[in-house]
Amino acid sequence: MSAVQPRVLAGADPGDSQEVEARRRAVAAAFSADGALAGALAGYRVRPAQQEMALAVLEAIARRATLAAEAGTGTGKTLAYLVPAVLAGGKVLIAAGTKTLQDQIFDKDLPAVCRALSVRVDTAILKGRQNYLCRLRLERTATAGMLGSREEVQALQHLSRFALVSQTGDRSELAQVSDSSPIWPAVTSTRDNCLGSECEHFENCYVVRARRRALAADVVVVNHHLLLADMALREETDSELLPNAQVVIVDEAHQLARIAAEFFGDDWSLQQIAELCADALRVGLQWARDGAQWPELARTIDFAARAVRLSLADNGKLRRPRLAYEHLAQSGLAPAAIAALDRALSALQDAVSGNQGREAELDLLLPRVQRLRQSMKAWHQGPLDREGGDGLDVVRWVSATAHGAHFYATPLSCSQPFARAREQREQAWIFTSATLTTAQRFEPFLEELGLSGSPALRWDSPFDFARQALLYLPAAMPNPQAEEFAELVAEAAWPVLRASRGRAFVLCSTLRAVPRVARRLQELMDAAGDPLPILVQGEANRRAMLGDFRRLGEAVLVGSVSFWEGIDVRGDALSVVVIDKLPFAPPDDPVVEARIRRMKAQGRNPFREYQLPQAITLLRQGVGRLIRDDSDRGVLMILDERLLSRSYGKTILASLPPFSRTRDEAEACAFVDRGNRPALSMPGPAHGIK
Repeated sequence: MSAVQPRVLAGADPGDSQEVEARRRAVAAAFSADGALAGALAGYRVRPAQQEMALAVLEAIARRATLAAEAGTGTGKTLAYLVPAVLAGGKVLIAAGTKTLQDQIFDKDLPAVCRALSVRVDTAILKGRQNYLCRLRLERTATAGMLGSREEVQALQHLSRFALVSQTGDRSELAQVSDSSPIWPAVTSTRDNCLGSECEHFENCYVVRARRRALAADVVVVNHHLLLADMALREETDSELLPNAQVVIVDEAHQLARIAAEFFGDDWSLQQIAELCADALRVGLQWARDGAQWPELARTIDFAARAVRLSLADNGKLRRPRLAYEHLAQSGLAPAAIAALDRALSALQDAVSGNQGREAELDLLLPRVQRLRQSMKAWHQGPLDREGGDGLDVVRWVSATAHGAHFYATPLSCSQPFARAREQREQAWIFTSATLTTAQRFEPFLEELGLSGSPALRWDSPFDFARQALLYLPAAMPNPQAEEFAELVAEAAWPVLRASRGRAFVLCSTLRAVPRVARRLQELMDAAGDPLPILVQGEANRRAMLGDFRRLGEAVLVGSVSFWEGIDVRGDALSVVVIDKLPFAPPDDPVVEARIRRMKAQGRNPFREYQLPQAITLLRQGVGRLIRDDSDRGVLMILDERLLSRSYGKTILASLPPFSRTRDEAEACAFVDRGNRPALSMPGPAHGIK
């Protein structure tokens, strides 16, 4: 096989037709039956849709244009954008929706493509700074001796050994310390507490080294959060987090609008205050012990933060996961508690200000506490719920957990700031996912990101869904709002799960339903004397649950939204996916409620234009867990009668893969019965459903 031509297209004149044509031939040849990919990748098969997508991506790169590309499961979209990106040349940013996909692209897919194409490409992976160990904060945390538990002390020991051997400092490489460990804020940095070039470890800093590698690399793999943080920073200041690039490729792009709302808004949290308080106590005692009553200041702030958390409970916050500001303001409890917290922070600000110049780390505390107080003041005093030319454009709300709270000011549309940020540089933008359309229409996705009018193409999955999968809609299911619905989901699913010997995901649209479904399934198994392993979200982290699911072989995994996407289980290990109900966002969610209000004021239909497309995208992601390969086989159960009883059900069904369908339980059980495994010969027409 001859080596491909050098990577020069993206840096050349986009109008150079000869150069474009040469790259087009190289890309087409790479995907041919006797091409570079076939010769280097085990199991490679020619997929016409994959080659078509690759050529469309190359065309967008050559023209520095925007392209939305939906590629059904099995199309091979990762190769379809990596090959033209690698061959085109220039600087390329690839943004993945999850760290799992980010690592997969960097560790597996990108090296495989470069080897297959015989192209030497400098690659780098870059994550947010809180993913990297901070040497200075690690040292000072160890010296301060202020850890609160034996577990934190053990974690610190693991981290100290890790720092001696790690080349990257990437926390994902250290399995011994949980992602949820409270040690991490003490040993990682933020933009607020980083000393930058004044740090004694600057030249050996993991973050600095990662960014230098990214600046020098041809292809840099980031995640959505880092891409959007960079865009938001460029929008607000002249600073930047990421290098300039000629090509930006956004994978899992269906997630982007939701995440973008966070970065083009504003927020603060009790966790930030706790971290500020801990840093102020440690730094004050280390460098300015005589400068203030640091322990007393820390206790006062901690007490005030706890009062804020308790005031949320008094407002009924514990019964609702997210609450709009106006509901808090009605009682006055939360605003009063926030004002008291601000007074406590003001005392800390005075103490820090009076000790300026004594040590660089102490000096960082002043702008940090000032910015936090500004965010708090803007959030609880407003006016943030402001009226723009087209109505309400920002909503204030709060999300609380058992131990903390996060306060948000979220824009109801990120289309304008996202469009402005994109327009700052002339780049090619590729947005791709398996789920960008609603009933084969791109408009909802394009409008949310300010991409209306951009070219959009879609390719169906190559899988034979009518033979490989059966959509089972059980008869006589009650309204999903029924009190006992979670238990009835378990009862309807159990016969199929028993026939399949587990090997199933049960996906619930709310976290509250997960333990109820799991409990009822366990009761049914016990009554039948036919136990199967049940893995329940919340009892272990996602990675551990998926590992156990694959290892056990006959398990039933019961999970919520975090298991609806980004998971790839192929073959016999997963043969049934049960979805309890259509995943409509709660209408009383403060952001959803405000967007509905705004769209109604504009004379638009919020259900058709917003709520339904959002639900369809998430549903398609959940459905996509079932068939991951052309040899997979399984049953999809959706237990929501609205699919057939409501007019919008036709739109939803038109958005799903063309499965064969049935309402017959026996037929669904026979399809997955491990003792009765017929060949893939299901006919195409629907079974009993029109």
